[in-house]
Amino acid sequence: MASSSNRGGGGYYGAAPYRSREGLSTRQGTGSDEIQLRIDPMHADLDDEISGLRNQVRKLKNVASEIESEAKYQNEFINQLQMTLIKAQAGVKNNMRKLNKSIIQSGSSHVLHVVLFALFCLFLVYLWSKFSRR
Repeated sequence: MASSSNRGGGGYYGAAPYRSREGLSTRQGTGSDEIQLRIDPMHADLDDEISGLRNQVRKLKNVASEIESEAKYQNEFINQLQMTLIKAQAGVKNNMRKLNKSIIQSGSSHVLHVVLFALFCLFLVYLWSKFSRR
């Protein structure tokens, strides 16, 4: 009797407008991420549907754990890259400091050599111009 009263013209628990041919129906819930699922016992075996849903949940759990392990691996890799970059920056800064010191210490002698070379070249041009007139 109870089952015949549920089979009345309105459908099962008010789900008639949302029912699909397979016996499952979905509709958007009140929350933005909620989905309501209704199972029609006349068209599908509940145990099969529940085991199918369990298998899907198990697969989703495996995928989520793989994503988590991949995210951890990527985070560790990024941390190693950051440490390598910090060490490289420190090395470059140290080398720049040493290079600046050596330039300051030997820079005056380079300028003196350049000035002497320029004077020598001017002297040669002067001599060449003087002897080429004759």
